[in-house]
Amino acid sequence: MRLLLDTHTFLWWAFTDRKLSRHAIAAISDEDANQVLVSAASAWEIAVKHRIGKLPDAQAIAGDIAGAIAEEGFNELAVSVEHAERAGRLPGHHRDPFDRMLIAQAISEDLTLVSNERAFDVYGVKRLW
Repeated sequence: MRLLLDTHTFLWWAFTDRKLSRHAIAAISDEDANQVLVSAASAWEIAVKHRIGKLPDAQAIAGDIAGAIAEEGFNELAVSVEHAERAGRLPGHHRDPFDRMLIAQAISEDLTLVSNERAFDVYGVKRLW
């Protein structure tokens, strides 16, 4: 399975946070069965929210997000024009632009989004938690 980590999921994994579900931990840990991706949108979200003080604990990652992704053995997922168009066309149920991009990427690339955000379900995205 190809997994796309929601931004909070990536941060919780990197910081070994107990907020992660057992199911999410098992799926992310299973390198033989699953490929784990982190979106460029998540890197943007971490950098922006750290800069404005909403993610003060992300200091260790915010300075080298690509390095943190690589250190975890995850793969980067770039944002394409197709992703951007799809995110822009999504119905307005969810307004967060970072989340809308992750939803669009998951749908476009047939990825399972690893997130506790039930609000994503209205979009028909495959979600694991």
